[in-house]
Amino acid sequence: MKKLTLLFLFISTFVFSQDNIIFKKFNSSLLNTERILKIYLPASYEENKDHTYPVAVIFDAEYLFDVYVANSKVFASMDEAPEQIIVGIFQNQNKERFTDCDFSIDTSLPNEDSTKFYGFIRDELLPYVDDNYRTSLFKTIVGNTLTANFSNYFFLDKYSVFNAYVNLNPSYADAMAEKLEAKTQNLTDNTFYYACSGSYNSEKRRTAINNVNNLLKLSEIEAFHYKFDNFKNTSKTASLGQGIASSLGYIFEMYGAITKEEFDAQIAELSPPEAIAYLEKKYVEIEYLFGSNKKIREHDIYRVESLIIDKDNGDYLEEFGKMINRLYPDSPLGDYYIGLYYETGYDYKKALKYYKNGYSKVDSGNENADAYYENIERVLDKRRAQKLGFPVGEDVEEDKEEIESDDKN
Repeated sequence: MKKLTLLFLFISTFVFSQDNIIFKKFNSSLLNTERILKIYLPASYEENKDHTYPVAVIFDAEYLFDVYVANSKVFASMDEAPEQIIVGIFQNQNKERFTDCDFSIDTSLPNEDSTKFYGFIRDELLPYVDDNYRTSLFKTIVGNTLTANFSNYFFLDKYSVFNAYVNLNPSYADAMAEKLEAKTQNLTDNTFYYACSGSYNSEKRRTAINNVNNLLKLSEIEAFHYKFDNFKNTSKTASLGQGIASSLGYIFEMYGAITKEEFDAQIAELSPPEAIAYLEKKYVEIEYLFGSNKKIREHDIYRVESLIIDKDNGDYLEEFGKMINRLYPDSPLGDYYIGLYYETGYDYKKALKYYKNGYSKVDSGNENADAYYENIERVLDKRRAQKLGFPVGEDVEEDKEEIESDDKN
């Protein structure tokens, strides 16, 4: 029996499971006890040694951890959120959550025991994670009912260590609505706040949640990003998965590719240099917050392409193409845009140079290979017509045979 106990301790503290999950017994000096942690590392963690990852701290890990991990993997696989390091805290072995997250009825603030748990998160757990894993600046905290309310004490802190708060069916303390509303007025850093409720909650809890929602939804603070879901025709258990999925979609919306809605609202009216700057800024912020050294997606390049081509006579096509060549030196796209810049400026010699350079990068199996070669043929025709003094433009095709015949002679 002694050997089995020692084996269990060794496995639970140090060894990876099949799904990159570590169980760890964390000795807390503030709590004067050991706490069980469950840590998920993304599949790419060991491969991308120079990559850093956002962190999510999950309360009630016994049932919230796996739900959050599963959803985060789906969002990451769809390129709608970065991969995350996820740290779960077990709180339901001996009903620890009630001591961990208790608060004073008089002040709605943590009491002596829960203040220690707050310190454990801020001063022991997060420093441990930052010191032992490659973490980025962005941190999320997730709780349910009582633990959700407790997560708000980090939001109220003068210098919060979290960027995003996920409140699943929160059991708000009496004065929490006013405290949260007051805090939002002083926010300068981007902060994401998500809450959900539904008819499955008690009337008392729904009333408290609605009071918070009625205040927070009126906020006009640019740095405060707020979303509330009122689920219908569902259960409290089902709402956990629904809430986590909805919060991930909202919190990491900026990370995803440019949607039609984002384009229409933020980009459509921009000038070409402003559109290029928007793209660059978006990906600088993604890298800064989430640690993802992500190049501008080709999808996003195509999103703004029409602006660059159609506005300002295409004068920014060269700059656009050079930016893409820096990001994707093996792609023909950058050379295509530079070639188009010179073609629209009637400099067919340079246009031909870049179109040929781009075509040399096209794989033989590329379905667009013929389209890239057509650029070369088109410019050759225009160049021949220009040399022979024929009209350059729509009339080129009509005179093509005559031009080619004369060119041979």
